[in-house]
Amino acid sequence: MEIELRFFATFREAVGQKERVEPFDDGASVGDVLASLESSYDGLEGQLLEDGDDGVEIRPQLSVLKNGRDVTHMAGVETELEDGDRLSVFPPVAGG
Repeated sequence: MEIELRFFATFREAVGQKERVEPFDDGASVGDVLASLESSYDGLEGQLLEDGDDGVEIRPQLSVLKNGRDVTHMAGVETELEDGDRLSVFPPVAGG
């Protein structure tokens, strides 16, 4: 299956482009995709996932959206993806 990936701010810089389409195995989860991105791009290594009390989790303050919906309101890293889904990854936002 193919997933459309969208990156913002510092994550866009790490990947070198705003959007890309990448193939993944059928049944891949959000966690599978994020782990693949961390291993594929040096600038993303350790930036997307962390070990938590219940296993691997999305790092705090990140926003990961599947087709515009925050995956934390779904099944988090276990959220299943389907062919043609769009996954958007936003780094933490700071301001004042």
